[in-house]
Amino acid sequence: MSHSETAHTFQVDLRGLVDLLSHHLYSSPRVYLRELLQNAVDAITARQGVDPGCAATITVRTGDTLSVTDSGIGLSEADVHRFLATIGRSSKRTADGRVDGAGLDAARGEFIGQFGIGLLACFVVADEITVLSRRADDPSAPAVEWRGHSDGRYTLRTLPASAVPEPGTTVTLAPRAESAEWTSPDQVVALARHYGALLRHDVTVVGPRGETTRVNETPPWEQSHPSPLARREAMTAYCRSVFDFTPLDTIELDLPAAGLRGVAYVLPTAVSPAQRAGHRVHLKGMLLTDQAPELLPDWAFFVRCVVDTTTLRPTASREALYEDGTLAAVRDALATRIRDWLTGLAASDPALLHRFIDTHHLAVKALARYDDELLRIVLPWLPFETTDGNVTLEEFTRGHATVLVSRSVEEFRQVAPIAAAAGLGVVNGGYTYDRDLVHRLPEIRPGTAVTDLDPATVTAHLDAVEPAAELRAAAFLAIARETIGAHDCDVVLRDFQPVTAPALLLDNREARHERTRSTLSADSDGLWADILGSLRNETPRAQLVLNHLNPLVRQAITVTERGLAATTTEALYGQALLLSRRPLKAGESALLNRAFIGLLTHAMHHNGTAAPDAAPGKEL
Repeated sequence: MSHSETAHTFQVDLRGLVDLLSHHLYSSPRVYLRELLQNAVDAITARQGVDPGCAATITVRTGDTLSVTDSGIGLSEADVHRFLATIGRSSKRTADGRVDGAGLDAARGEFIGQFGIGLLACFVVADEITVLSRRADDPSAPAVEWRGHSDGRYTLRTLPASAVPEPGTTVTLAPRAESAEWTSPDQVVALARHYGALLRHDVTVVGPRGETTRVNETPPWEQSHPSPLARREAMTAYCRSVFDFTPLDTIELDLPAAGLRGVAYVLPTAVSPAQRAGHRVHLKGMLLTDQAPELLPDWAFFVRCVVDTTTLRPTASREALYEDGTLAAVRDALATRIRDWLTGLAASDPALLHRFIDTHHLAVKALARYDDELLRIVLPWLPFETTDGNVTLEEFTRGHATVLVSRSVEEFRQVAPIAAAAGLGVVNGGYTYDRDLVHRLPEIRPGTAVTDLDPATVTAHLDAVEPAAELRAAAFLAIARETIGAHDCDVVLRDFQPVTAPALLLDNREARHERTRSTLSADSDGLWADILGSLRNETPRAQLVLNHLNPLVRQAITVTERGLAATTTEALYGQALLLSRRPLKAGESALLNRAFIGLLTHAMHHNGTAAPDAAPGKEL
């Protein structure tokens, strides 16, 4: 039995393809003008390959129709059949991916578009496209006119060479009524300036009444300036026009090996590290995207960049950068440039370094954590929250040979007033990166000791009360320990400064974790309770330290009536909880409410005032 095989060719539904482009590949219909400008630039590039001295102009005309005329290489009848009528084939590359046309070498990488779908973007705003063209490298070649429709039909005819006096190509669109917002004269000027502001060739938009607008200019980093100050002022003015802010400083970017030039602007105000930066990336002068966070590492969120490159690859939509080895190498090189600028400030401009750190200290901390050289330079300048106030480590270590670091903001706030009065030097290590950085301080300042803060360290600096005072308070302390013991907390009496602090709650993270485990275990049953029970450890309980020097506490410890002593203890515990500034649990909130009502009720009864609706200990 014989088998036969027949070859077939895929059929393309052009309307479906245009719908795919408009809704899934391109972010907006406005890219139609970018594609027209891009094709014009590539045509001129091709012509310059055979005639370097040729004219290099692109003219956009607006009105009832929209047209783009270039002085490029032009198309022959065979070119039209090969390139305009074959979706996916680009005149910039051959079947094996090499650049084609005008004999240019692919290695030059001078062309912007290489996907062969650019002209289709015009069908997003128009149902008909007309291309009128004449080759520049063959004086005897006739002009050709190609007329394509969004339903897949096209016509082709040849015209006398005189029909197109100058070599080049004119693409004309007949916009649809619903696309008028994208093809109005003002919008066309704005789009041409948006996409083509850095193109090397003259780009002019001609309005319906003949008015002309030049939309591109030479970027300031490629211009010559009479002085460094004038260059800086030009860079700053460009930042205001592009990003609408005056930068704290400018960092020129020049990577010849990557064909990249541009400038990074340091933001004058703080931003969230989680906010992804929007960098403007131009590919051979054409804007690729104004949202390119992948250009720089995440820690460089304090700068905004404008760059022009010849080597980075675009995605198929040409609206983002293709993630490859070249982009990774460029990102590393730009990161090094920004880091070098930052490390150089310490020697060249300390005042600017101070202003920068005041604004962007979180960014510097993020970078210094992974960069030993930068750590050595900037760590002494970075501000930290300490028991001496918001100061640099350079200032802080002058008065403290041993630096204690809290593990959380809550721990720092619990002990800061007491530690400061006792002469202890504590740094708040609860903020992002701070604890890691402070622990690296001995690398910068040998002889400085850095240890984590332990509540026992603070307790050791609290003075024991006289035995007689402890004995007088024994009855109250017994009731207090029984009352607060329900919250896995012990009660002790000590003398410490400041006198204004009636109580201190010493509570480390491990103790809180153990209380959470105990609560969950008590509320659980079966296997889960057994698992939680096996995790039990011998972590010390929290401590409520009553300040015997405080007048309120001196009066409280004389209370012997059980109900009032319990209520007083709960009130002191609640105040210590509030001073720690950590979130309160439901039971702790109820305790505060109960203590307030209990004390209020006691005071009212003590003054002979009846409180019929509230009995001692009853919650509102």
